[in-house]
Amino acid sequence: MEEATKIDYLLVNTLIPYANNSRTHDDAQVAQIAASIKEFGFRNPILVDGVGIIAGHGRLLAARKLGLEKVPTIDCSDMTETQKKAYIIADNKLALNSGWDNDLLSLEISQLDTDGFNLEVLGFNADELSLFLKGDPNFDPSTEDDQSKLDELEPKWVSCPHCGKEFDARQS
Repeated sequence: MEEATKIDYLLVNTLIPYANNSRTHDDAQVAQIAASIKEFGFRNPILVDGVGIIAGHGRLLAARKLGLEKVPTIDCSDMTETQKKAYIIADNKLALNSGWDNDLLSLEISQLDTDGFNLEVLGFNADELSLFLKGDPNFDPSTEDDQSKLDELEPKWVSCPHCGKEFDARQS
């Protein structure tokens, strides 16, 4: 941990996916990763042992989709074979174990929308984005019951994390 992490750019066509990688990436998700890389740049390097991929299989597929010749990598050859196998699983599972603060997420998505940012690159589908923009991610307008209650919903007070001002997120 004392050494600075070194990023090397390796040729896409030389990288070898891990044969037993249990994480899957469908075409839609690869397209989302590609859109993210296109919008933000390649900000999350692929972890490798030489040219074998430890983490970043989806990023490699996205790089291929974008026609990139080289990608940023971090060499993890200091790990044991057992550690590499475990990391491949842990890297994917640990991200899935997190949650969302739906009020703050709604606030941030609303601000991005106000700023004119293309919300599609966030990875949420159109229905999810619509719910967050309404300020109630638990509201399901596809059910008749919830649709009839739309006008009766109580205000949803949230505090701006930057200035502390409180406002009704449904009125944004």
